[in-house]
Amino acid sequence: MLILKIALIVILVITSLLLTLFILLHKGRGGGLSDMFGGGVTSSLGSSGVAERNLNRITVVVSLIWVVSIIGLGLLARFSVV
Repeated sequence: MLILKIALIVILVITSLLLTLFILLHKGRGGGLSDMFGGGVTSSLGSSGVAERNLNRITVVVSLIWVVSIIGLGLLARFSVV
């Protein structure tokens, strides 16, 4: 059980860092703090390129792995004897 817990913690740390990186790589959609202070010039192009779609897919997959590792750690903490 200890090895599984350590593996889930390592997966959680790695996916947390990757998720932060991938979210920061996304293109801004407008309506954020930069628009509030007059710094945002937004274009209404709804289409995204291949790179943006792939980044979206990778972000979703990493976030699902992140959620599964959190649920796994919670289950281990709940049903662990020690």
